Amino acid sequence: MRITEVNVRKMKMMMKSPFTTSFGTFQEKEFLLVEVKDEHGNSGWGESVAFHSPWYSEETVETNLHIIRDFLVPIVLDNDIEHPDEVNELFSHLRKNNMAKSAVEGAIWDVYAKRKGIPLAQALGGTAEKIEVGISIGINENMQELIQTVGGFVKEGYKRIKVKIKPGFDVNVMRELRQQFPDVPMMADANSAYRLEDLDVLKQLDQFGLTMIEQPLASDDIIDHAKLQPHLKTPICLDESIHSLEDARKAVELGSTKIINIKIGRVGGLTEAKKIHDYCLEQKIPVWCGGMLESGIGRAHNVALTTLSNFVLPGDTAGSSRYWDEDIIVPEVTVQDGYITVPKEAGIGYAVNPEALDRITIDKWQFVKHQEPA
Repeated sequence: MRITEVNVRKMKMMMKSPFTTSFGTFQEKEFLLVEVKDEHGNSGWGESVAFHSPWYSEETVETNLHIIRDFLVPIVLDNDIEHPDEVNELFSHLRKNNMAKSAVEGAIWDVYAKRKGIPLAQALGGTAEKIEVGISIGINENMQELIQTVGGFVKEGYKRIKVKIKPGFDVNVMRELRQQFPDVPMMADANSAYRLEDLDVLKQLDQFGLTMIEQPLASDDIIDHAKLQPHLKTPICLDESIHSLEDARKAVELGSTKIINIKIGRVGGLTEAKKIHDYCLEQKIPVWCGGMLESGIGRAHNVALTTLSNFVLPGDTAGSSRYWDEDIIVPEVTVQDGYITVPKEAGIGYAVNPEALDRITIDKWQFVKHQEPA
């Protein structure tokens, strides 16, 4: 397979409502899309999940653009690629920048599946025909509004409710929600907002029967999480701490985590995500697919990945209408009674809507493979 053209678009989409975590609040989502074309004219799409500011990780939209344009594009244009797994190795000498790598690699996975005439899920080795999904709810300090929001998603059939927490917005919030929804699977996501000194607060969360508490301590930590877990009945799930298979192995061996959230962008692409999945399956560590407020393209990659067998917990891949008045794919990703049906069409299984794409594109770049003279 020869990649003959790479197109990069900088996008800006307005979310339906502001989204708040312990990092901050935003409503406009800037991100990059990558389109690759092969020698037969097949087109594949990938999405960078980096934000405009380095609050989730050190990567941003602008740093991703630099890495994609100046380093990753030349590599894919200069190398024939038989299988997308090779991209992971081709990029391996470049340190970190996982979200940039994932965007390009994801586009190559999509075009590879289209060349084969098979769904991306099948290309990855997935077998599920539908996947369970949960919902992620940002911080809302108006308790009645939060209860109404959770109640609405429970009625829609979502299989798990994830609530963002931070110091001062934690125990009382989860207590109130558990009283209102005693039987709903529920988890808390701290986004690294706590320290070991907050042990007494975190221990109080045990009384609410949560499926997990996600990333309570520092984003680069696995040592203190290993110290924390024996004091908690609630399983710790690591998110920001896991960037590779090696990170996952070390965290599991140390006892830092009982569950792992796999985000394609955070770990550098689908190939590394598969490796982490396979290792966790061997170690009997359940995994689930986290979300990064993706457009439909990134969301489609999440759907495909979640068809692998050890994704036994509902992920964050809600329907398009959860976040956007109009997505950039057709049909949009939809949820029925807490499930997404996995598309059977080749590649990501959703078509890009060119009119919607152009409306939210704020800049674009094209890179073409130079032909050697005959």
